[in-house]
Amino acid sequence: MLLGQLSAAASPLSQEQVQKLQGLVAELNPIQQAWVSGYLAANANTAALAGTVGPAGAVEAAPLTILYGSQTGNAKAVASQLKSQAESRGLSVKLVNMADYKTSALKKEKFLTIAVSTYGEGEPPEDAEALHAFLASKKAPKLDGVKVAVIGLGDTSYEFFCQTAKDFEQRLTKLGADVIYQRADLDVDYEEQATQWIVGALDVFEPDLKAQQQSQTNVVSMPLSASVAQSQYTKQNPFAAELSVVQKITGRESSKDVRHIELSLDGSDITYAPGDSLGVYFLNDEVLVDQVLAALEISPDTLVTVGNDTLSVRDALIEKLELTQSYPGFVEKYAQATNNAKLLTLVADKAQLRVYIEARQIFDVILQNPANIEAQTLVDCCRKLQARLYSIASSQAEVEDEVHLTVGLVEFDTFDETHFGGCSGYLANRAEEGARVKVFSEHNDNFRLPASDETPIIMVGPGTGIAPFRAFLQERDVREASGDNWLFFGNPNFTQDFLYQLEIQGYVKSGLLNQVDLAFSRDQAQKIYVQDRLREKGEAVFAWLEKGAHFYVCGDANRMAKDVHQALIDIVKAHGGKDDEQAEQYLKELRSQNRYQKDVY
Repeated sequence: MLLGQLSAAASPLSQEQVQKLQGLVAELNPIQQAWVSGYLAANANTAALAGTVGPAGAVEAAPLTILYGSQTGNAKAVASQLKSQAESRGLSVKLVNMADYKTSALKKEKFLTIAVSTYGEGEPPEDAEALHAFLASKKAPKLDGVKVAVIGLGDTSYEFFCQTAKDFEQRLTKLGADVIYQRADLDVDYEEQATQWIVGALDVFEPDLKAQQQSQTNVVSMPLSASVAQSQYTKQNPFAAELSVVQKITGRESSKDVRHIELSLDGSDITYAPGDSLGVYFLNDEVLVDQVLAALEISPDTLVTVGNDTLSVRDALIEKLELTQSYPGFVEKYAQATNNAKLLTLVADKAQLRVYIEARQIFDVILQNPANIEAQTLVDCCRKLQARLYSIASSQAEVEDEVHLTVGLVEFDTFDETHFGGCSGYLANRAEEGARVKVFSEHNDNFRLPASDETPIIMVGPGTGIAPFRAFLQERDVREASGDNWLFFGNPNFTQDFLYQLEIQGYVKSGLLNQVDLAFSRDQAQKIYVQDRLREKGEAVFAWLEKGAHFYVCGDANRMAKDVHQALIDIVKAHGGKDDEQAEQYLKELRSQNRYQKDVY
């Protein structure tokens, strides 16, 4: 029998259970439906023995609900780990992306955990925006007696560290919820502390969860967490991919240096979809590492320990530790370790410390403040090197065992020297073709092509924000998708900065790209940006949205994405006859339907 044809009369399920099952089936694609059918068939005998049906009207035990809001996938990974650990203890668990969570379910919760990241200036990730706003609204229900624990992921490089996690805990508490385990605010090197927090939180939740589960004889435990094929190569176990192409795709006179990067995934089981990111580990500049060791009078061969690894301090600084991206924690530890009066004064003034690190890499902090310090102490001041995430610029259906990136070289002059970004500098300046680069794929379910190939899409991707849209176009080309495609692209100059110009022109010629609007800001006296082109084509943009188009934005979060959002508000007002509040609601509805998606950084 097909899952979609179930009825209460033809099954041992209650009408309510049938409705729940039909609701689940409606959210699944045919492949997922087949997997669920196979799973249920394979586990039918086990499930039949797992429990007994209790009296009609028995109250169902409340599960531990795990809500996650994730920008790059880290919070989702922590939430999934929490789910797995809870199930291993025999606990009933419900894992839900905040974007998919029905706020009406809040008043029914008894046990709630939140795993959420923070990005930008203390802002929630996109899939957490609606719930974050709802909890602060007058519509939020009283949550007296609900037991809550919150874990936050962030980056101490930013001023509003883990602000979203703090917001959630504060708002839940204000609604009457009881925080039963201390919130964790975790930095980029979060894995070990997250594991410790999960164990501690479950120790607190477990007694109440088990007590109510044991009192409900009608509850059958049937975890739908059967193994799904995943790559053996992860953030913790990256694949050594061969660097095959590093090609500059901006002109000699360009103010930007953008590289097209190609890596071979041959020999790995890594898969990715358009919209995903690639995590890339890099090597720090050996010249600068040697300067640091010389300034601190540390022998390069001195053995140190980083995690479970013992290696030379030189190798540790090159391969294992963060030396480019500054953050307050390093300055604080280094100031205390060296008893540097100037740095200790800065540490006491958070605002001044932010100004100080903004202009400096960690290399600069050390070289400008040399001191007598032990090799292990220096290592202990640093945090582990973190992979940099880049939007993937290829479709695996097109390039098969390759993955392509569009990388803008971070380059700036300060203290009479040219500085480069950690990963972009490595890829553009130091890594030679043929080098092995450690990588892993990071799935992004919040930035996906429409399920239907007939759905039109509008893509706004200035600068290196073009990357995922190159993947989108390749995918739609391979699939011979019939949906219309509209690209907005911008950069400073047409002759120097038209990234992937020949490919885009080829897609226009073939008919895959129905419309392209370009904004080269410095080719005329008055600067023109993608948001200006959007307003110029506002009537057509609104017409596309009204006929079901999905709208995508990729690129700078602080300015471009906000300017594009405002342009959309203006378009909806002008061509949809709405006021400010109605226009915002229109865009919120697009987001809730996954028709307005952002990949911003």
